[in-house]
Amino acid sequence: MLSEFDLIKQYFTRRDRIDASGRTVLGVGDDCALLAPTPGMQLAVSSDMLVEGRHFLAGADPFALGHKSLAVNLSDLAAMGAAPLGFTLALALPGAEPAWLDGFSRGLFALADLHACELVGGDTTKGPLNICITVFGELAPGTALRRDAARAGDDLWISGTLGDARLALADALGELALGDADRQVAAPRLHAPTPRVALGRLLAEGRLAHAALDISDGLVGDLGHILTASKVGAVLDVDALPAGPALLRQSPELRRRFTAAGGDDYELCFTAPAENRAAILAAGTQSGTPVTRVGRIEATPGLRLVDADGAPLELKLRGWDHFA
Repeated sequence: MLSEFDLIKQYFTRRDRIDASGRTVLGVGDDCALLAPTPGMQLAVSSDMLVEGRHFLAGADPFALGHKSLAVNLSDLAAMGAAPLGFTLALALPGAEPAWLDGFSRGLFALADLHACELVGGDTTKGPLNICITVFGELAPGTALRRDAARAGDDLWISGTLGDARLALADALGELALGDADRQVAAPRLHAPTPRVALGRLLAEGRLAHAALDISDGLVGDLGHILTASKVGAVLDVDALPAGPALLRQSPELRRRFTAAGGDDYELCFTAPAENRAAILAAGTQSGTPVTRVGRIEATPGLRLVDADGAPLELKLRGWDHFA
């Protein structure tokens, strides 16, 4: 059986890698990591915890779980417009199983390498499977895409597509039965989301957007955080929401429900001045991320849902609540 320190050395210490950027002064192996952000930049820090049975199903593929554990944190950096620097990993394990650790660490580092984001420290212990990552990023002062910055008259935008992650979860829970083709399309959106780091950075660095967040608990719930923080309201065209390719083949009622309140999408929702529409479309093209305009911010508080014709929709929707 692997000891705690053997586990860290074998699966989470990468002595063969050199941080050419010089941002990681001291990484895994000491009491603290030492990071050297670019002079004049601000740090962006976020933590997310994934608990087996609450955030992912028991028996989840370890490679995909390693990817998702870091992806949900990188998605928070994307929502602020920050560039990744490094991350820590706190991991509770029922046992030190080499096959699981190999798959998890490979999935974790494959995504980390894509974003030049080094593992710089953390902790391991025995217990129910629990994964907590803290990620560090940097951005220029005054460029952060904050939740409290939306303004009346802003367009409301969504990156990528919505709903396929919730569709895959419904299939896994037996709420509905997908065919093999749709399952293969939808499952990666649940198990291996794509953090929109490149798009977020372009929006922030170009000062194209005012407010943003990543959609983790369902659009209507998450958008409510922007509206509350910014003291504004919004009109949301539910029929304009970009449904994932598997969800597009489902009923209109299910499309509306899962795009508006599905959860686990990890796309960006952001607000921006109307005069920036062309630049935002260009940023989407440059980052390889489709963007869709789905509504507008208004001075009157509250969220108003409408259909493609602008008629009010009486939909009973709410976002995911971890304690509900």
